[in-house]
Amino acid sequence: MAIIDRLSAEQRALVWQIVRYGVTGLFVTACQAAIYWTLAALAGLHPQIANLIGYGAAVVIGYAAHSAFTFRGHGAEGGSVKRGAKFVAVSLVSYALNALWVYLCVTHMRWPEWSPIPAMIFVTPAVVFGLNRQWVFR
Repeated sequence: MAIIDRLSAEQRALVWQIVRYGVTGLFVTACQAAIYWTLAALAGLHPQIANLIGYGAAVVIGYAAHSAFTFRGHGAEGGSVKRGAKFVAVSLVSYALNALWVYLCVTHMRWPEWSPIPAMIFVTPAVVFGLNRQWVFR
């Protein structure tokens, strides 16, 4: 018997929500990282400006994708305007974390423009999942 079969319905729902979050989040993060890297490394834009532009695109893509796919049916506390405002607040935390990675890696350590991308892909999404699940889409 598979491990997932031994879980309660609520636990299975959480597991599948995490899987959906991973798939969606990877797509959104890849979009953000691609925009950041293209603008910073190829276009020569300041890394923080490139990060801000990538963040803006990720907020729009992320809200649509997470609303429709990741957290669909996970409660609807408040209206879509309230939920949207909370999503933007959490996204600002995401932006701040990614700006920190860019600063630490590119500005402070003088590493290449790609160096903050692993933290953008693995650390930031973990923090944002918890905030989205417990506050935005509960």
